[in-house]
Amino acid sequence: MTAGLNCNFKNMKIKFIGAAREVTGSKHLITTNSGKTILLDCGMFQGKGLETDNANRNLMFDPEQIDHIILTHAHVDHAGLIPYLYKMGFRGSVICSNATRDLCAIMLADCAFIQEHDTHTFNKRRAKKGLPIVSPLYTQDDAHKCMNLFIGVPNKMKFRIDENLKVKFTNTGHMLGSGVANMEITENGAVKRVAYTGDIGRPDGNSIISHPEPFPQADFLIAESTYGNRLHADNIAVEEELLSIIVDTCVRKRGKLIIPAFSVGRTQEVVYAIKNFFNEDRLPKVDVFVDSPLAINATSVFRAHPECCNKDFLESMKTDHNPFGFANLHYITHQQDSKNLNEHKGPCIIISASGMMEAGRVKHHLANNISSPKNTVLAVGYCAPTTLGSRILRGDREVSIHGTVYKVKAEIRSLDSFSGHADYNEMIQFFDCQDKAAIKKMFLVHGDYETQINYREFLKKSGFKNIEIPSQGQVFEI
Repeated sequence: MTAGLNCNFKNMKIKFIGAAREVTGSKHLITTNSGKTILLDCGMFQGKGLETDNANRNLMFDPEQIDHIILTHAHVDHAGLIPYLYKMGFRGSVICSNATRDLCAIMLADCAFIQEHDTHTFNKRRAKKGLPIVSPLYTQDDAHKCMNLFIGVPNKMKFRIDENLKVKFTNTGHMLGSGVANMEITENGAVKRVAYTGDIGRPDGNSIISHPEPFPQADFLIAESTYGNRLHADNIAVEEELLSIIVDTCVRKRGKLIIPAFSVGRTQEVVYAIKNFFNEDRLPKVDVFVDSPLAINATSVFRAHPECCNKDFLESMKTDHNPFGFANLHYITHQQDSKNLNEHKGPCIIISASGMMEAGRVKHHLANNISSPKNTVLAVGYCAPTTLGSRILRGDREVSIHGTVYKVKAEIRSLDSFSGHADYNEMIQFFDCQDKAAIKKMFLVHGDYETQINYREFLKKSGFKNIEIPSQGQVFEI
């Protein structure tokens, strides 16, 4: 018995543990007939309060029995539980791209810091009520120690993990270092080709990182489906709309524009777009604050990995050695400076994590600004249905932030096309490199169930067959 799965079967099995008919907590466990265990991603569930904490602690497998984690990218909903597995006894290897390894070194430590801070605040409230204290999922020490298990692999290089398992990462264009995990698993003398997309980026949707590229033929394909029922607007239109929102909020209303954005990827994209407005002398004369220490550290990782960036961005860097800086831009690191933004007089733009508005400094900015009609909250990425961001976007007139209820009077806007996720047409185009008849089974993960049902119909019309939508805990033989 290993990792909770019976080894007495003819073929390997895959168990879908997270991001099954939902968007967060990506974890998919492959067990070969020899008992080898391979965990595809190790993401954290987000957005369900105490229920989320329980889901993250109840893994549905034994961490000590996991041989390898193959990691597609560094976002918390795909990588955020690795330190917890380490804390619970995992000592296998974590295989990922070089850029993903470098991002995880800062992102996991930041995630641990937020947990420690939020748990401390939560425990003060519990103590007043005479309730027992709770502990964070893991500490910064766990986050630092687990990095010793990481092995960085250059993109497009076939890496031999052992005699029966090889992996090659090919760029998905979702974020710095993201890649399809293309696995060759030898079992009973035959090679099975399993491809797991992680998250798929847009073909022309990112002005910084390289665009998605074709990946090797798969026998079994595990694919994300976040925007399986949506189409994005084109890039130029989106950037023009961003400028229009800036002008409307900061010039016409003389208010603050709050942009919740993930520290890695979306923040750099938004800053780069605003910088281009500045260079074109179209940006109103307002201060722009990036209030996220992680975003600052992540920006340095972007500079260290030019192999992940597209040609246009690399060309611009020849004449501009600071692509994420300009005169009106201020990076905030210290907590007191973040608090001082509450007293900032006059219009400004505040970009702060997290993108789903579930954690981090952005919650304080929302608390201080969401009740004024002068201000605008602009979402620039996907928000899972149970998150604070989703409640704000769907039009709730009151929201609870840090235990206090606030009236939502600010203007609420969204620009989905800034998201790092491809829409359904772009994802289907991404699969043009595959011989559809050769794919024995396709599994849809990382999407809301109704979205996945719609997406499955689009896929069938484009020629795909044998498409499964796994539920949590469901096991398939492959």
